[in-house]
Amino acid sequence: FFQAHDGKRDRSPSRGLGDVYKRQPLQECSINIKIITRPLLTCRYSYNDPVRTYLRKLLLTLCLITATVPAAADDWREFRGPTGQGHAPNANPPIQWSETENISWKSKVPGRGWSSPVIADGRLWITTSVEVSQGSSLRLLAYDTETGNQLTNSEVFRVEDSDAPNPKNSLASPTAVIDPNNERVYVHFGAYGTAAVSIDGAILWSTHFPYISQHGNGGSPIIYEDLLILSIDGYDTAYVVAIDSNTGDERWRTTRSEPVSQAYSTPLLINTGSSAQLVSVAAFRTTAHNPLTGEEIWSVGYRDGFSNVPRPVFGHGMISVSYTHLRAHETDSDLVC
Repeated sequence: FFQAHDGKRDRSPSRGLGDVYKRQPLQECSINIKIITRPLLTCRYSYNDPVRTYLRKLLLTLCLITATVPAAADDWREFRGPTGQGHAPNANPPIQWSETENISWKSKVPGRGWSSPVIADGRLWITTSVEVSQGSSLRLLAYDTETGNQLTNSEVFRVEDSDAPNPKNSLASPTAVIDPNNERVYVHFGAYGTAAVSIDGAILWSTHFPYISQHGNGGSPIIYEDLLILSIDGYDTAYVVAIDSNTGDERWRTTRSEPVSQAYSTPLLINTGSSAQLVSVAAFRTTAHNPLTGEEIWSVGYRDGFSNVPRPVFGHGMISVSYTHLRAHETDSDLVC
């Protein structure tokens, strides 16, 4: 999550993107997911340092607080946890730690990636991008939650690009999702590809949904019954798609209404009391769908949508979405409706 500071417009016609705000990230950022009953990833970085060198040395150092392996009910299987909203209701995380205090183990993660860790059945999974000759290796790694020992390290895709289009992003930003039976992990690297990987690290299937984006990949996949669901939002095409989680075959696709543009959000499943709905944030509208068929249930538009990133939040019968960053530098916060 990036917060805008001192936004500056770039009207460069060479990009063909219209008005684009160049934003500086916060000077320090801390990403925390705990493992007293949840995993905790702590990453501190400063963009005052050279990005590649600093991140390889520090940002992708994985720290776990305490040695407790989470119980099945407390697994953290997807982006923002079991409810998709970052809730850890029975949490009691440490409020202090250092190189010697409240650290159970630490393991270096090769390469560079912004994805969050996911945990189930005593294994922590995380994606990364490792530079190789003439490109990058997009990988999925597993670690033992008790010891920090690396269990698997699988190349899922090899691509020609060596870095993300935006230096503030990575080639491995979407978070993986673990299937309920602890047999597969599903990974998504944006337009570079989507795949199912066994717990032993074998590639079971892979597929691609090409699109053009200014900043690279962002949104993470989610699971509903036997479907893997993605939001695809580029300048050239935009849609919500469901994949058969067993075979990788496309089951349904719902095309966005025009106009379309880039977005990087992860869809959210909600229960309205009478039915399940899939809420997907796009560039100029938020839509709800039947997760089994993709049929659109409702749609809410907004005027200034662009490059939307945050996952929606649901509670008390209301859905909150952050739909623009273009004004964030004026208010120092997200605009929420």
